[in-house]
Amino acid sequence: MFSWRSSSRTLSILLALTFVGCSGPSQSTPHYPSNRIVYPHPRKVDQVDDYSGTKVQDPYRWMENLDSPELKQWIDDENKITFDYLRQIPARDRIKDRLTKIWNYERYGIPFKEGGRYFISKNDGLQNQSVVYTMPALDGQMSVLIDPNKLTADGTMALQGVEVSEDGRYVAYGLSEAGSDWQSYRVRDVQTGQDAPDVLKWIKFSNASWTKDSRGFFYSRYDEPKDQNMLSSINYFQKLYYHRLDTPQSQDELVYKRDDQKEWGFGAGVSEDGHFLIISISKGTERKNRVYYKDLQAKDAKVVELLDDFDAEYDFVGNDGTTFWFKTDNNAPRGRLIAIDTNKPQRQNWKEIIPQGKESMLGVTVVDDKFIVSYLKDAYSRVRVYKLDGGFIRDVDLPGIGTAGGFGGKRRDKETFYSYASFATPATIYRYDIETGKSTVFKKPKVDINPDDYVTRQVFYTSKDGTQIPMFITHRKDLKLNGQNPTYLYGYGGFNIPITPSFSPSNLVWMEMGGVYAVANLRGGGEYGKEWHDAGRLHKKQNVFDDFIAAGEWLVTNNYTSKQKLAIGGASNGGLLIGATITQRPDLFAAALPAVGVMDMLRFHKFTIGWGWTSDYGSPDNPDDFKVLRAYSPLHNVKPGTNYPATLITTGDHDDRVVPAHSFKFAAAMQEADAGKNPVLIRIETRAGHGAGKPTTKIIEEQADRWAFLVRNLKMTDAQIARICATPESEHAGTN
Repeated sequence: MFSWRSSSRTLSILLALTFVGCSGPSQSTPHYPSNRIVYPHPRKVDQVDDYSGTKVQDPYRWMENLDSPELKQWIDDENKITFDYLRQIPARDRIKDRLTKIWNYERYGIPFKEGGRYFISKNDGLQNQSVVYTMPALDGQMSVLIDPNKLTADGTMALQGVEVSEDGRYVAYGLSEAGSDWQSYRVRDVQTGQDAPDVLKWIKFSNASWTKDSRGFFYSRYDEPKDQNMLSSINYFQKLYYHRLDTPQSQDELVYKRDDQKEWGFGAGVSEDGHFLIISISKGTERKNRVYYKDLQAKDAKVVELLDDFDAEYDFVGNDGTTFWFKTDNNAPRGRLIAIDTNKPQRQNWKEIIPQGKESMLGVTVVDDKFIVSYLKDAYSRVRVYKLDGGFIRDVDLPGIGTAGGFGGKRRDKETFYSYASFATPATIYRYDIETGKSTVFKKPKVDINPDDYVTRQVFYTSKDGTQIPMFITHRKDLKLNGQNPTYLYGYGGFNIPITPSFSPSNLVWMEMGGVYAVANLRGGGEYGKEWHDAGRLHKKQNVFDDFIAAGEWLVTNNYTSKQKLAIGGASNGGLLIGATITQRPDLFAAALPAVGVMDMLRFHKFTIGWGWTSDYGSPDNPDDFKVLRAYSPLHNVKPGTNYPATLITTGDHDDRVVPAHSFKFAAAMQEADAGKNPVLIRIETRAGHGAGKPTTKIIEEQADRWAFLVRNLKMTDAQIARICATPESEHAGTN
């Protein structure tokens, strides 16, 4: 998302006068200038790296210096070209107006209860950041607790964690600025709304977990970076601390560290009974962890190494005295629930409570002395309730093909809350009575759309090696399969992360214009458990790209769209997906929207937390991995003389997850190599990071630019564009 220049508004209005618009739209395609864009000519250097005897050039290495004045000038030059281009698209302002209208609805987070009070987040509609409220009862008056919108004028200060003490008196909350992963933690008195003097810094990838006495909390942090560029310097040696209220951070107690393991990360949580500190130790992003624990009721207790093999995922669910419950993929690639008695922790003594099923087990909570288990069936939600001995009680009735999340609470609670959303229905918050199994609506948003106008279909198509891949396809019910529908195909395919149905105001605007929205559930993700993930990582990563290409071919073959009307998009690892796909099959797509992508597969491990991705990608320093990475790395497979799809690359100048140098170098290489007339542009947002906490204003600006880019390059008609403003209000009845 980019800051829109003030002068663009006037020019857009003038250009809009020539646009057919809402009054009497025709079927014609808007006319645009066809002059080839003159790109900047960034300096190239003679940088050559040796990878086990293979020489690889890196002419734009200097773009990794994010503080370089030369780079800042290049960014300004590229942004000017991009925004000048976008200003020439008359539909852009219409799209932005419609996005703003649809986005302007009240939406709530999932409430939780602590210390006899409820806590909930809410966004009035167009607030840049959601606000945290507290209330004495579900039907009680909501009082503002934390409003991050008041912390900066541009709305770029975001909440990244809210943890309430056991007695409900204090809340520890994390703040990140301008989209950075770095957080600072503060403590607020719930009754007075005033902050304590406590300020904790250099926190990243951490939660806060209060002790039972509400006197302090555990958290993880890094040492203060010595490198001046804290947005790109590499992160090693995380440490676990305990902070006591009303003391300076310098006095925090070091609970655990490993000077011999620079890549280990520590997540800690206090068990509900307050007896144990559970320490989960990870290494990078692979879903394998160690589990240690510390007895908080025994003086000078040592940390006990309970699970110390990094052989599987062990997700602590809860405990019954010294018996710990874990969701694990140990001997169960789709997940199972086990019990380990810490007095007899040997594996032969482990007890299986809920065995592996046909569906992938995503999460387990303990509420009302029952296990609530979330599953994925073909990438959409299924939820079941079990007794503590594993006996099945019931399914939770859900509305249809969608995503349910939440189901948190305490062991003695009689209620829990969850959200449910689909591609055409925004997230509704439900209260679930665990004794009766009845769900009642707690908060249902009212949006300027009619969900009944849309239909979602799930299909299964065949990938290159014969594997069946699921794909969701959503569009207006009146769509005609004539091969001429503008289609946006989205994918991710990595890190064991499932892509499930979700609501997006932006996607609704796309579908209002007659667009098809397709989501391919690629291998490498978490839709079917560990085996599905393993089939799309390391030396099998090419399967992910083959799956995505096959999805595009299926949409064309089955008359949803054509090559001239097919666009693709993805972010982060999904940005890598788009970069690899357009360098392998530039002929299949008309347009591409890679966002914050990992484009340089030979140097991703050199920055911030990038070393942690080697579990999915492999290491460029390993000769066998290097060959695989070099074969699909987007930056290293840009070929001169190629006619690439119209491409709009997006990134943020504060992205310290996937540093923007990936996108900078890829854009420069593509602009130099492209032989066609399609634009290859890069949009660099200021004061924005990888995506989390991005202000609503910036999101709307960026989405308007992305859809406008597709409107122009998929040659969408006046009639299609006009649908977003020509539909009578009565047809946008919304949800109640």
